[in-house]
Amino acid sequence: MAVLRSRVRVGRRGVIVIPKDVRERLGIAEGMVLELSVEGDRIVLRARDLWGELRKRGRRLRVDVDKAERELDEDEERWMERLKQ
Repeated sequence: MAVLRSRVRVGRRGVIVIPKDVRERLGIAEGMVLELSVEGDRIVLRARDLWGELRKRGRRLRVDVDKAERELDEDEERWMERLKQ
């Protein structure tokens, strides 16, 4: 893959704008979270698909929805009893 170099200016509060061609090449969209690290004298930003990672992790979860709903109902009943006291 060819190296893509751009210059950016640091604005108020340390804000930088990632050039459009870089965002498009890396699939960076508004609202994405980037991972920032400092390696020697370099600042490295890595694009990560956190929503994709969460979805992947969520598929491995085994949840009994009925049990969770019953537990919520029980907690609500206990809360209501406390309010009456």
